[in-house]
Amino acid sequence: MSAKPVFLYDTTLRDGTQGEGFQLSGLDKLRIAQRLDDFGIDYIEGGWPGSNPKDIEFFREAKKLKLKHAKLAAFGSTRRADLPVEEDPQVRLLLEAETPVVTIFGKSWELQVTEVLRTTVEENQAMIRDTVAHLVKHGREVMYDAEHFFDGYKDSPAHALATLKAAADGGAACLVLCDTNGGTLPAEIVEICEAVRNYLPQTAMGIHTHNDCELAVANAIAAVRAGATQVQGTINGYGERTGNCNLTSVIPILQLKMDMPVVPHLEQLRDLSYFVDDVSNNPHFARAAFIGRTAFAHKGGMHVNAVQKLARSYEHIVPGSVGNSQNILVSELSGQSNILVKADELGLPLEKGSPEASAILRRVKELENDGYSYEAAGGSLELLIRRELGSYVKTFDLKEYHSTFRQYRDGHPPICEATVKLSVDGTAELTVAEGHGVVNALDLALRKALLPFYPEIAGVSLVDYKVRILDGHDATAAKTRVLIVSTDGENSWGTVGVSDSIIEASWLALVDGIDLFLQRRKIV
Repeated sequence: MSAKPVFLYDTTLRDGTQGEGFQLSGLDKLRIAQRLDDFGIDYIEGGWPGSNPKDIEFFREAKKLKLKHAKLAAFGSTRRADLPVEEDPQVRLLLEAETPVVTIFGKSWELQVTEVLRTTVEENQAMIRDTVAHLVKHGREVMYDAEHFFDGYKDSPAHALATLKAAADGGAACLVLCDTNGGTLPAEIVEICEAVRNYLPQTAMGIHTHNDCELAVANAIAAVRAGATQVQGTINGYGERTGNCNLTSVIPILQLKMDMPVVPHLEQLRDLSYFVDDVSNNPHFARAAFIGRTAFAHKGGMHVNAVQKLARSYEHIVPGSVGNSQNILVSELSGQSNILVKADELGLPLEKGSPEASAILRRVKELENDGYSYEAAGGSLELLIRRELGSYVKTFDLKEYHSTFRQYRDGHPPICEATVKLSVDGTAELTVAEGHGVVNALDLALRKALLPFYPEIAGVSLVDYKVRILDGHDATAAKTRVLIVSTDGENSWGTVGVSDSIIEASWLALVDGIDLFLQRRKIV
């Protein structure tokens, strides 16, 4: 290992896949590996060749990857007790993976040695030393993961340190201290890491933490402060139980807060995070530090006013440095600054202190008091602003709508039917449509009525539909909020409707979604 201050070791493809709800195909793993290399990750742990056919196939195909920077690592365990390392089939598979790096784990906790492995302390140390030496002899760079190291050290420092000495004597390039159960505190991490550095100062030290106490990132940073030069983790913190150390938090902390350059293009961090979520078919975590949608979102009027004058007054880094952006929210907590920012984003002229600005703010607060929410409904907010400014162009005149739901007792599927009557520039249109549900039928009927006048709406589709009951104590009379997200393939926008009737709330959101699309086309 060279003089780089901290090396990044990604285990998304191995440890990450042990997390609930995180699954990757062989092709997914290859795509993520390529992306990690492009981003500047130093080591990519591809999987355990001895555990499943998928990982064996991955390493076979991974030989074709043209990695520019990262080294690929295969993961496995020490040899089995009382079996020569040359005869261990799992060790043989590690070599057959033909990766430049092999990471093996061994037992640091005496309890694990005697109660789980059912072997002696001496044999366990021999297992570690023999396996590392065998892999080194075959030209591999060996990382030694000291499993349960911190728990083992707390029980018996001498035993835990002796297992590390065995790995170092075998020729391990890095001794990785693992908080396998995730129960160690930052102060303990520092104390124990310093003890390891003093005991084995010639061998590089790494850290592998889990998030069971919500301290995986803090513990990794504490270890770096205590001399660790390798940090293991996963993108977005995926992993066993509550997850692994989140590299999307560790990386900007190291680079921006601790002045340790670890990647060349930090501004690609958010895109990498989203890529892994998308490939694994998981939702993005909105409140994720640095890269989440709300990481630089400002809602309170005083905050918005301040960041417009001086961004760093409420932003600890420049959002663009990690590929994110500032997000000004509009709600009942807003001041005029929020409205002005939104109007400016839309290219609409609005002056601070103007009657229009006051009217828009007042209307937002009134509607939010009635149950509306504009944080994720920028489309409806834009329509509100345009109406107040007089720049709204009426695209159609809605006369009436009607919907029915018919349930049959003879096994015939239920039928949902909707009728929409409207006019465009004085030309009336009456349409009927059937759908899979009442809302779907209304959506189809509205589009059918407008298509003769605006054929471009054929390219608009609904991509999300959320319903929230605002006051459940009113039972079936409760007020309902419906949020709809629409897209034209290039842009997406959210619209909202609120009513005592879920059908009307849905209809209001649907109409706003189509209206905004036409509004933008008409004005342009």
